[in-house]
Amino acid sequence: MDETFADLIESEDVLLFANAAISATGQREFRDGRHAQRLSLDFLHRYIHGNYPDLYAATLALDINDHNAALIIRTVLREQGGDGELIAWRLARMSPPRAYRLFRDLRGDGTNNRRTRAIIRDWLAARPDLAFDAVKYRTALKAAMRHAHFRPPGELGDFLFAPARRTRFETPILEKWRRAHYETQALYDLPYTVAEGFAARRGIAREVFLDRIAHRMTRLERLRLAGRAARDGVDTAADLAAMPLVRLASYVLALPVSTRIERRAELTGALRASAARTAGPRRGTWGRLTAVLDDSFSSYGSPVKRRRPLAVALACHYLLEALAGEYRARWLSGRADPILARPAGPTPLGLRIIDALDDHPDRLVIVSDGWDNAPPGLAAEVLRVWRRRLDPAGEVAITHLNPVYDAERFEVRRLSPAVPTVGIRDAEDLPALVELAAFALGRTGSAELRAYLADRAAAVRR
Repeated sequence: MDETFADLIESEDVLLFANAAISATGQREFRDGRHAQRLSLDFLHRYIHGNYPDLYAATLALDINDHNAALIIRTVLREQGGDGELIAWRLARMSPPRAYRLFRDLRGDGTNNRRTRAIIRDWLAARPDLAFDAVKYRTALKAAMRHAHFRPPGELGDFLFAPARRTRFETPILEKWRRAHYETQALYDLPYTVAEGFAARRGIAREVFLDRIAHRMTRLERLRLAGRAARDGVDTAADLAAMPLVRLASYVLALPVSTRIERRAELTGALRASAARTAGPRRGTWGRLTAVLDDSFSSYGSPVKRRRPLAVALACHYLLEALAGEYRARWLSGRADPILARPAGPTPLGLRIIDALDDHPDRLVIVSDGWDNAPPGLAAEVLRVWRRRLDPAGEVAITHLNPVYDAERFEVRRLSPAVPTVGIRDAEDLPALVELAAFALGRTGSAELRAYLADRAAAVRR
């Protein structure tokens, strides 16, 4: 059946929202303040939920970020709609702090219907170690249990709601928490963030504490503290290759240039290993591939998202290198060494796209915030001429990935109507986003998009 104009508008609206939900986090960006970002994102959520409530909930099956997933779940549960199985699946993918924050917001909204209580209880029941949560997220866990009308039996319930009732706990981590109040050695068997509070109250020297708590740190905690610990003379080296790709790229870019040069082999090896793990069975299957990567001044991001756009570009560089059979990177600055990337200079996207097309690739991927200014508008003209005159059959697949949400436009900024643009936050989502880009040219309607979302949701249940 032919799509109507209304169907095409629906598809465009939902794709616009999906791009925002992938890239926007309501934080300050290079060109937009926090208030503008939050106002714009709030409008989009209200608009899509009001006009397409079923598709609004179905976007949980896409690779949207946790901030927007939490907003969708909060809205859907408040309205007592949506797919409970899909909500539970998306909740399971959230970090525990984010999930507990969502439960706190639901409590603040007064959302306490039967479905909400059941979803919270099921999430808590699925936690691998609720006693660990009781120690690390004690206040948040208590609030979630009260909201769900759930109190665990036995000593876990006593620990949370009546700790004075017991003089000893059989569960090791609960007993260690109790002993840490009066025994210094016990605090080193607690999670790092919990032990840190005990150490501060006891006045334990920072270098002593870091040295003795290192075995309890998660990989991310070790990575976050690596610089500070090194200054204190403590070795807390993390397994860098096991880190998520964008987080690892952010770590590399935060290092001084001299340190990056000194550790070039280690950092490059870690980035390539992380990229190879992310590529998985797709490794080497994308043929000849050229990437245009934005390292202009605007890739600095903002003080709260420092170097985030550049980190996404660097992570994409190594992932695309792993996916390609034959690969070439075109950084806007002309830089040849990605390890030394830094945000500086104008954004000559048009010139670099011309260079990239001269490589005769099978696929061209552009990672940029889309602000083409050297000269302005050249990228759009190059892509228009290429698509209409030089490659009307679309033999070269071109995709623009944009890590920055434009609050004024209510979308990620596009380079050209002839080329699909999708938002990106984590490099791990890149293969799925390139697939989603096929819907972003405005030539397909709601039937195809609904089928795609249904397939993604069905995959969740398998």
